[in-house]
Formats: sequence, structure tokens, C-alpha cells
Amino acid sequence: MADVRGTLAAATQRLGDRVDAEALLLHVLGKPRSWLIAHDTDVLDDDVRAAFDTMVARRAAGEPVAYITGRRGFWSLELEVTPATLIPRPETELLVELALERLPADRACRVVDLGTGSGAIALAIARERPRAEVTAVDVSSDALAVAHGNAQRLGLARVRFLQGTWMTPLSDERFDLVVSNPPYIEAADPHLAQGDLRFEPAAALASGEDGLNAIREIVASAPDHLKPGGWLLMEHGWSQGPAVRGLLERAGYAEVFTAPDLEGRDRVSGGRR
Repeated sequence: MADVRGTLAAATQRLGDRVDAEALLLHVLGKPRSWLIAHDTDVLDDDVRAAFDTMVARRAAGEPVAYITGRRGFWSLELEVTPATLIPRPETELLVELALERLPADRACRVVDLGTGSGAIALAIARERPRAEVTAVDVSSDALAVAHGNAQRLGLARVRFLQGTWMTPLSDERFDLVVSNPPYIEAADPHLAQGDLRFEPAAALASGEDGLNAIREIVASAPDHLKPGGWLLMEHGWSQGPAVRGLLERAGYAEVFTAPDLEGRDRVSGGRR
């Protein structure tokens, strides 16, 4: 019979990644990572071994850990994710930070998250700004179901969910902040056929020949939905900062900027109405 230490060693060798092996085993066991310290000689029963082996095989075939476990941490939240949604990534937390800097903590405000996916951005903002009225928009009904489920589980009942393309379902509503992590990868980018991206929804990743189609549409339509002085903030690729700033400037936004992520790469651009 195999113990925790031996089981993890074998899985690590197969996957080439100890972190993934630990994440999968802890998910099967329903234990926190700290549990491993005192239990590495525990013997695993047959049911646990079988479930773990199945998950390791899925990961070895390339499936993302987040889809295998159905969970991914983002900000201070534990979110459900499915193949209908992008997997929330740490670099997107910069978008939340920049949004919070522009939202008052002591009074009501209105925020819309375009292309919400799992709801990561909308729900993080709602958690940090409980007086904000947050709307989350996505074209995918399956993604909205996941996001709505996350909101209910996290007790963030004030978030509203609307189905549609970008600003389309918002009628003549206006907001203090429009925020989005839209698709921004070039359609022919070879990375789309590699790694975790192979399993994520293509429509949420790629956007035209230069990757900017969705961003163009958002930049053009957001002014009609921003209050005077309201902000538009968007995540984009590391090489797209100059192009996105150009789009914002030509559309008449003020205080246009680009902020780098923790690796010093252009990650979020925005402007003010």
C-alpha cells in the first residue's frame, strides 16, 4: 500500500511538477496544504488512490488543474471554474487593484464587468466595495451560470448578471467604472494550441488578426455608458500597451495610462471620460 510521500513522488515524476501533484491529491483528500507536513507517511486507501490516479492522468494529458478540481483562487475568493470560463490568473488581480483605487469605499457607485467569465473581477470588486452596484456581462449563458453560482456561494447577492455582447444588454445605463479582461490574443498565435490554452474557451482568448477587435469595440462603446469622469480599464497583452493607449487617445479619453504587472510587462490600460 502506498503512502502520501510515495504517491506524491510518483505523480511528481509523471507530471514533472510537484505543485500540481500536491494540488490534485489535496483536492481528493479535501485537506489544506499544511496537512502534508504531518501526514506524509499516512497510507492512502484504494478509493483515494483511484481518484487521484484519474486526475493525474488528466493532468498528464494537458488538462488544466483548475478544470480538473473545478476550483481556482483569485483575490481573496475561491471560485468555481469550468471549461465554459477562462481560468482566473494572478496578473488579472492588477485590474482589480486599479479598479479599487478609482472606486469610493464610503458611498454608492456603479461598476460593470464586461466578459465576466467566472465572475472573478466583478466578485472581487463586490467583496471589497460592498456599497457598489456591480453588473457582470457575458455572452455565454454557461459562463454566466458559473459566475452566478459563485456569487451565491460567496454571499455577494448584490451583483447583477446580464447576457449579451459587451455593452449591448446595458441599454442607456451609465457607470462610474467599466472594467474588462476581454479576449486579446491574435487569432493565429501558436500559443492557442499549447498548454492550458488548448482547453479554455477560444472565444474568450482570441480577438481578430491583431487581438484588438474586442478592445476596439469596448473603447468605442464605453463613453455612452460612462458617467462624466468615469473610468474604462482593460487588461491586454504585454506588447499591446502602445496600441491600446492609441485607441483610447483617439477616442477622446483623458488621463490615458498603462500599468505594468509584477514582471514589469504592460498589462492594464485605461482612460477617463
